[in-house]
Amino acid sequence: MVHHQRLHQWRKGEAHIFGDEEHGFVVFDFASFGHKRKKPRLFYLLLISLLSCSLVLLVPGLFGSSSLSLLYSFGVDSEVARENYDANAPPCSSMSNGTICCDRSGVRTDVCIMKGDVRTHSPSSSVFLYSSKQTSGLVDLFSSFLGVAEDGHDEELQHEKIRPYTRKWESTTMATIDELDLVVKKDIAVARHRCDVWHDVPAVFFSTGGYTGNVYHEFNDGILPLYITSQHFKKEVVFVILEYHDWWITKYGQILSHLTNYPPIDYSGDKRTHCFPEAIVGLKIHDELTVDPSLVKGKKSVVDFRNLLDRAYWPRINGLIQDEEREMQLKLSQPPSGSAQEQSMKINKQDQKPRLKKPKLVIFSRSGSRALLNEDCLVKMAEEMGFKVEVLRPDKTTELAKIYRVLNSSEVMIGVHGAAMTHFLFMKPGSVFIQVVPLGTDWAAETYYGEPARKLGLKYIGYEILPTESSLYSEYDKADPVLTNPKSVTEKGWEYTKKIYLDGQNVSLDMRRFRKRLLKAYDYSFMKINWHSNSLLKFD
Repeated sequence: MVHHQRLHQWRKGEAHIFGDEEHGFVVFDFASFGHKRKKPRLFYLLLISLLSCSLVLLVPGLFGSSSLSLLYSFGVDSEVARENYDANAPPCSSMSNGTICCDRSGVRTDVCIMKGDVRTHSPSSSVFLYSSKQTSGLVDLFSSFLGVAEDGHDEELQHEKIRPYTRKWESTTMATIDELDLVVKKDIAVARHRCDVWHDVPAVFFSTGGYTGNVYHEFNDGILPLYITSQHFKKEVVFVILEYHDWWITKYGQILSHLTNYPPIDYSGDKRTHCFPEAIVGLKIHDELTVDPSLVKGKKSVVDFRNLLDRAYWPRINGLIQDEEREMQLKLSQPPSGSAQEQSMKINKQDQKPRLKKPKLVIFSRSGSRALLNEDCLVKMAEEMGFKVEVLRPDKTTELAKIYRVLNSSEVMIGVHGAAMTHFLFMKPGSVFIQVVPLGTDWAAETYYGEPARKLGLKYIGYEILPTESSLYSEYDKADPVLTNPKSVTEKGWEYTKKIYLDGQNVSLDMRRFRKRLLKAYDYSFMKINWHSNSLLKFD
């Protein structure tokens, strides 16, 4: 009977010995692997190899079953390994305790998984994994010849470095992210390793550095990847955060509470040694502001993520509603004047009549660059069309729950391209999202918001402005490529895009042209919210 053994890796000085019975190979690697040379041992290794093969045949009892299986796997086990090998299995899907597996194949992020006795050591920016696996007689024999020290220090078996942030391709940004050393050590003195806080659930390590502070990046680079990486733990997971910010915890605390049952750990600020049975270092990310069900455990989608937002924000929204109702009761408890009583009677009579609902339109207002200069005209036109209009002007201190409440109850959202368009995630699937696209931003508008909005199930309308609707029209010659061929300008580099089209442009909508898109959104939304009314039979 062939025994499958876990992957073993031993390293000391110049020699590395790898064995993997599952895939039927044993590799001897004599590279220095970053360690200082002591003295040549090639002759001894060759001699040991010959002696080992002879001893296995002549005196099999000298070696443990694992060692015999390891050598035997060269031949008999290879066919079995090939039959069991799954070429489509995701990286690191199968690994044993005491090992680190890093998936560095992605363009956006690196993710490392550590299993076993995982311990934090923030003073050295390290996470240690102590491997106390029992070695066989064969391994001990090799170790004695290779000069493994018996000085009580843990032997380093594996060393990985990682910056746990999801913009891997941006070298300048990644250079600002704290780097972690992930180290596997052979534990020869378990008792002396202190553990201040023991957790019986896994940990997820990630950074809230980089572009944190911009709502698009906070969701795209952080919150959504955190959901993708941790949702399958069903809240039984601890978040360990590098470059920890109290304001970020406050801002996203309602979401975090639906991803974990435990308070987050400030990796740099908490000097205690935290111990975990498993750790994921780095976050998985799919595409812009979305979740790919084919890549997520449980086949979760971006709609499931939005449902989580719904659960996260409704307790706070209910609290706001109750506060408003109490204020209304206080006003009603005051004796009304005669004119007020008459007005109340009129309102009650009107309420008794069946009325059609007005679609709610939310306009996301911008100040500074890419502002909508004729916003008032848009509001007037939308109200005349039949919309109930609300202009949203949030700032950095506005609660996300309040923004969610407004957008969750709306049928249509309009906004000029920018980070605030990330809030389309707060809209119900089936709602309409109209993005005003300034000159030179068409690719970004479609990639970052248009396509993700469709994946959420929104009805997306991209309104690409004409040169005459841009403030740049009065600043450049009418034949200038800035107006006639924005793509040729943006291809020169990000600095041109940012200076000219993002920071130096405002919008004045051509109301006659824009009205066509808005009317389309109105007709769809009106029918959607009033489909059950008998008075709509005339639309059939």
